[in-house]
Amino acid sequence: MKVLKKYFKKIMLTSFLLILGTIGSIVLANYLIVWKAKSSTFANIKTIPYKKVGLLLGTRKILPNGYKNLYFKYRIDATVKLYRAKKIKYIIVSGDNSRKNYNEPEDMKNALVAKGIPASRIFMDFAGFRTLDSVVRAKEVFGQNSFTVISQKFHNERAIYLAYLEGMEVVAFNAKDVTIKYGIKTQVREKLARVKVFIDFFTGKEPKFLGKKISIP
Repeated sequence: MKVLKKYFKKIMLTSFLLILGTIGSIVLANYLIVWKAKSSTFANIKTIPYKKVGLLLGTRKILPNGYKNLYFKYRIDATVKLYRAKKIKYIIVSGDNSRKNYNEPEDMKNALVAKGIPASRIFMDFAGFRTLDSVVRAKEVFGQNSFTVISQKFHNERAIYLAYLEGMEVVAFNAKDVTIKYGIKTQVREKLARVKVFIDFFTGKEPKFLGKKISIP
């Protein structure tokens, strides 16, 4: 009985330390990422500096339930706003194209062209499977060391930190965000994704694919 009690106490202590460590990691990762991105994220089109290239981070156009994805819509709107204000000249649309009949870059390009942006100003990155891939490929494949990231603020903050770890100097334009109820699952995943940023860094995680260089004028 005493052995079982002692064993139980060890399990409880280990569980407590694991939970405490997880919470601590989430809080620390969140603090570092928010702190680094504080002066590099912009919501005002008038104050954001000009960059030749905008990196539009991908997401699905249509949700599994058949409804339009507001994250997608608002990111497209933000990109068009930047382009029309002449804050960017070219656009890299970076997203997932790993499955048949699922093509985030193509969907984003079509949406941008439908809003009047010339197709010649849009470059597609079909291997932006993760934010890490999109950011690193912008540098290694498209030759951009300084650009404007376009997504919602929480996503931009993480992208800025990833770029910082890669030695890049980027800014970000915040697309309109969704309601708390609409985006609760995304926000929960984001907290874990921020911890993953540091895990990937310390383990030397690299993009799934790099490939041939693509030149932007």
